[in-house]
Amino acid sequence: MASPSSPHDAVFRLVLGEPANAASQLRAVLPAGLVDRLDLQRLAQVSGSFIDTELRWRHSDLLFTVPLDGREAFVYVLIEHQSSEDALMPVRMLRYVLRIWDRYLSQHPAATRLPAVIPLVVHHNRRPWTGSTQLLDLIDLDPPTRDAVQDHLPRFRFILDDLARLDEQALRTRPVTPPVRVTLLLLKIAPGNPDLAQHLQKWIDDLHAIVNHPSGTGQFAALLRYIQTVSETPPDELRTLVTMLGPDAEEAYMTTAEMLRAEGRAEGEARGEARGRAAGRVEGRVEGRAEALVQLLTLKFGPLPQTVLDTVHAATTDQLQTWTARLLSAHTLDEVLA
Repeated sequence: MASPSSPHDAVFRLVLGEPANAASQLRAVLPAGLVDRLDLQRLAQVSGSFIDTELRWRHSDLLFTVPLDGREAFVYVLIEHQSSEDALMPVRMLRYVLRIWDRYLSQHPAATRLPAVIPLVVHHNRRPWTGSTQLLDLIDLDPPTRDAVQDHLPRFRFILDDLARLDEQALRTRPVTPPVRVTLLLLKIAPGNPDLAQHLQKWIDDLHAIVNHPSGTGQFAALLRYIQTVSETPPDELRTLVTMLGPDAEEAYMTTAEMLRAEGRAEGEARGEARGRAAGRVEGRVEGRAEALVQLLTLKFGPLPQTVLDTVHAATTDQLQTWTARLLSAHTLDEVLA
């Protein structure tokens, strides 16, 4: 069974998966000489994840293709979200880059050269990153020996964006889009924070910009879901903040709140089924998810046609998860069930 992803995964993928948002982050953190050579206007996300299954609770990743001086290249972004630092991160990042190259070669069997893969790690933790970002430093040799043989050893260095060393003033002036700025802020300060709603009032301009953007409702809803999942902010304080942002923000708040309640009911039903046979447990979980999705669809779009009800109740767990995620930003039933 696949390991569950962390609560940080969904908001990271939704916000940074948008090419305009990702491009702003890359312009801010990659070396200037490299940025000048990348055509970030043509940045495009590539599907897939390269993370070890057992580490998906602490890592999330995104892969982009982008021209580099006219040649095909990739940017691989991994976010590290765990209270303890991964001392072997250079090894893991090299492993993931090799997987990217393996997939590239399987898709281009006649290739004799490899595209560049630029590795970036975004680290959020209360404590700054203290480990090495270079594989060569992890090889167990004394300095004189390493100097003698380093031409024959892999160096491999990843670029690090350490949010623990980024204070809020620096974040305010970082030239990124509002969704990226607020996402990075939340990764820094949201987990376990009982005063988050009050703190976010200082960022009201960025929140307004997200809500008022043509595609911002889904991103704002994902940020709300993250806040409600990881922070300790009282619901009434969060609701007061949302009210300041207007009716679109309030609708997103109501939708995400109902989604969380529905998911809680579905999980409760699934736990009840745990006393039955294994097949009964699986069926109960799927049916619980289906009923939760029906409730959310009805709340957003009104009474559902019988064909939609039949489709939802016949869906697999993966389909139900996909449709539930789409519900945040969809405007029609067809967009959800496409």
